[in-house]
Amino acid sequence: MANPPVPHARSTEAATAVEGPWQDPALPPRERVADLVSRMTLEEKTAQLYGIWVGADADGDGVAPHQNDMVDPIDWDALIPLGLGQLTRPFGTAPVDPAVGAVSLARAQRAIAGAGRFGIPALAHEECLAGFTAWGATAYPVPLSWGAAWNPDLVTEMAHRIGSDMRSVGIHQGLAPVLDVVRDLRWGRVEETIGEDPYLVATIGTAYVRGLESAGIVATLKHFAGYAASAGARNLSPVRAGARELADVVLPPFEMALTEGGARSVMHSYTEIDGVPSAADPSLLTGLLRDTWGFEGTVVADYFAIGFLETLHKIAEDRADAARLALRAGVDVELPTVRSYGEELVAAVRHGTVPEELVDRALHRVLLQKCELGLLDPDWNPLPALLRGGGPEQVRDTIDLDPPRNRALARRLAEQAVVLLANPGDTLPLSGTGRIAVVGPRADDALAMLGCYSFPSHVGVLHPETATGIDIPTLLDSLRAEFPGAALDSVPGCEVDGTDTSQIAAAAGLARDADVCVAVLGDRAGLFGRGTSGEGCDADDLSLPGVQGELLDALLESGTPVVLVLLSGRPYALGRWADRTAAVVQAFFPGEEGGPALAGVLSGRVNPSGRLPVGVSRHPGGQPWTYLQPPLGLANGVTNLDPTPLYPFGHGLSYTSFAWEAGAPVPEEIPTDGSADIELTVRNTGDRAGAEVVQLYVHDPVAQITRPDSRLIGYARVALEAGQEARVRFRFHADLVSFTGIEGRRVVEPGALELRLAASSGAEDIRHTVRLRLTGPERTLDHRRRLVCDASIEHVTAAAPVGG
Repeated sequence: MANPPVPHARSTEAATAVEGPWQDPALPPRERVADLVSRMTLEEKTAQLYGIWVGADADGDGVAPHQNDMVDPIDWDALIPLGLGQLTRPFGTAPVDPAVGAVSLARAQRAIAGAGRFGIPALAHEECLAGFTAWGATAYPVPLSWGAAWNPDLVTEMAHRIGSDMRSVGIHQGLAPVLDVVRDLRWGRVEETIGEDPYLVATIGTAYVRGLESAGIVATLKHFAGYAASAGARNLSPVRAGARELADVVLPPFEMALTEGGARSVMHSYTEIDGVPSAADPSLLTGLLRDTWGFEGTVVADYFAIGFLETLHKIAEDRADAARLALRAGVDVELPTVRSYGEELVAAVRHGTVPEELVDRALHRVLLQKCELGLLDPDWNPLPALLRGGGPEQVRDTIDLDPPRNRALARRLAEQAVVLLANPGDTLPLSGTGRIAVVGPRADDALAMLGCYSFPSHVGVLHPETATGIDIPTLLDSLRAEFPGAALDSVPGCEVDGTDTSQIAAAAGLARDADVCVAVLGDRAGLFGRGTSGEGCDADDLSLPGVQGELLDALLESGTPVVLVLLSGRPYALGRWADRTAAVVQAFFPGEEGGPALAGVLSGRVNPSGRLPVGVSRHPGGQPWTYLQPPLGLANGVTNLDPTPLYPFGHGLSYTSFAWEAGAPVPEEIPTDGSADIELTVRNTGDRAGAEVVQLYVHDPVAQITRPDSRLIGYARVALEAGQEARVRFRFHADLVSFTGIEGRRVVEPGALELRLAASSGAEDIRHTVRLRLTGPERTLDHRRRLVCDASIEHVTAAAPVGG
């Protein structure tokens, strides 16, 4: 295992302490911070505005874009006497025992505090997209699986556990969640998103924020804004979205996570919108974020993005000019390491090219957050209580970041996120007897379960000499445990990518001799072209990677029923095999417990209840497309190309059946500032427990601008025992159908509406339609509007008796 990336800094004789009211916890934080800022030199001020990435270098494969070009040598002992704003990824840079890393981090914090005049420690941040990105920490399902579960409460519970684990080792800030709404499924980072619908992304993302913040971790929203709308689905490409797409699709998740979730940090995007990079956009980072939405937390730079203003965007002359643009826009902290906000910024302020007021503005925000975290208090102690009194070797193996309760939670989320796409002949559940061929490059690879921001895939692959640190059963291992009475044989058939077809014949032969074939295909998560999914791993089209399509053809030609299981970071086009597979199961990188979860679905131990957070395309070239389309974006008679998905957003099947019954009638008219209850009763009409996801969509027949034919405005996950029924009530408010009108203002327009209660966004899945008319004047809304459609579930009958 590698040495801890945080240095065991030599003891430094403490500088002369500067005492004052800023040390008094009884005073209001703003008063303390104002006193502290007044006592600081310019160099001490700027030192609070950057992070240091100890352990990152310019050698080998990086984990951030252009890392090898952008990392400068760091003189730790020369920097820390000025203070330090942040420590970057002390656990997420190299494998380190969690307890040893915590002691090492505490020693570094003592060195920082002891070297400066004020004794201010750094704020330590980490990635936590699919769990704490640390060696030995639980690898949860990726965000696309959170979206597939449609369960905000479970996501909140997961985020709280992630945050508690981070706090236990001295971390203060987490760089999550990703609130980018998918606009093109070819984009490599689809796995990091929650889905293609802004309401689903907003509600699930806000749930994550609540959980992380409830554990005392500063949640950081990313990437603000428009990153997923890049041209051609290329990472870091320009965004050519219009103002309405930004206002009605891109921005609402950030707005909800701030106003409803209480996130305390925002990370700006790498992208540029209409020629203006986000890092240099005052209208976005100050005008909208702060002046309109009232955000008071910190804006942190995506890694190296301030430097990119000079090197990639070409709008800054040098490092100092990049610092000027970013500070003016409202970027408070340079991450991951100092490049523009250090000596170059100090010199620019002294030369008069950067007003010191901009430095002070960012500094107040940074120190206020440190104050709220207790980092300015005299009794602050960097070492977690359970580790006090022991050195690195004494505490080794004393912190477990993957305890049974974490694994149980990871299993629950993975089970709820598995989507049964098709099961036309009721092949599933499998009987668990006879001969089962388990074929495919994802069948017996533990990393098939993990996204690119899990530690084993993100960092561990760079340290092959180190054990994974967590137990990750493969699907093959899990099926053997699930079906002890069956004979299981396996062969990969091909690699995830590449062109080698030499194993396909053997795989087809194995399938031919079996009673059923489970074909396990999909992605390998990686970074910057080292995978088929993940950051910088964008796709030309939605064809299965490599020769996996040829493998699937050969398996289907064997004559044996084929159950297709996809372990991927994006959906792939499946129209070529739509009528040939016995069943199709989709899992989006389901985490360390994904193998047992999938095995449970295949055996019937788990009743699948996931619903698609993104549509599944019929044709590989059917993108860019999401379900949020106006009439011209739908299938029509003036083009030969039909973008209709094979499986629509919100789709998912179950091993039981559900009946929907309309509830009390809704008033035919409500005012444009009014509300109404939309009710229905859902009954489990099958013979086993299951969960239905009731989805509420709005259709606006006529509007002043073109509108999506259907748009999600509410949902409820309803768990029911066999024979049980529940009343579901949505509190519809007219604010929920607002949009950016012809004059650029958000409005609620009077006129007819259709509210569709449906099992997916597909027209064939509409169960009930409620027609009403909004009356009265057109209303103009702002950020104080109603953002959430409250849903309540009341179970009105007990489960059917066993055998009844």
